[in-house]
Amino acid sequence: MATAHIEASKDSIAKIVLMPGDPLRAKMIAETYLENYRLVNTVRNVFAYTGTYQGKKITVFASGMGIPSVAIYAYELFHFYEVEEIIRIGTCGANQKDIRLQDIILAESTYSLSTFAELFDGTKEKIMPSSLELNQKLEQAALDNHILLKKGMILTSDVFDPYVEDIKKYFANYPKELYTLASEMEAFGLFFMAKKFNKKASCLLTVVDSPYDDRQISSEDRQNSLNVMIKIALDSILK
Repeated sequence: MATAHIEASKDSIAKIVLMPGDPLRAKMIAETYLENYRLVNTVRNVFAYTGTYQGKKITVFASGMGIPSVAIYAYELFHFYEVEEIIRIGTCGANQKDIRLQDIILAESTYSLSTFAELFDGTKEKIMPSSLELNQKLEQAALDNHILLKKGMILTSDVFDPYVEDIKKYFANYPKELYTLASEMEAFGLFFMAKKFNKKASCLLTVVDSPYDDRQISSEDRQNSLNVMIKIALDSILK
């Protein structure tokens, strides 16, 4: 079986998918954490690997950047490959002063001004929820790893906000009462597709920049914090 963007056979994709944005991060996860893994997709250099984690079959599948990209892969995985769960793991920027660099955020929902959902099927909701069941497993895995997650709503944007010239005008586009922990660019598309197909999706994010903190994270510290997030996501599939 193949789709417009996936060349893998149906049986080579697991029912549980871990989804980083970066294809090279997918490669790193497979090489570092999985046993008996094999490369199952290279279309457009969006790498996917299937292997086992402590005996549990899992696929690590990159999403690329932005709502349209993640939505394409989520659609094809949920609809054609009958994937049941997708956990996005990525990076984000803090939207609140009490969200610190290297914090790990569990997205309970996401808000977006994107017109993607309305264009796709007329859906007008701006808030998309994640899976309560997956979130509970992720929380337990975090506790087992002695990590306290920050939980709440995030913001999914069509722009990379650190490049926005006037950030105050940018946030003025959103409702004043909106309280979001962090900003990223993919979760809304993933949660929308999960809701459409009655599947499960969640999102873990590592905070890598903040307008309230001008420190630069070293490459080593950044990778260590990402490794913690990856371990939580992988451990959750064993619950």
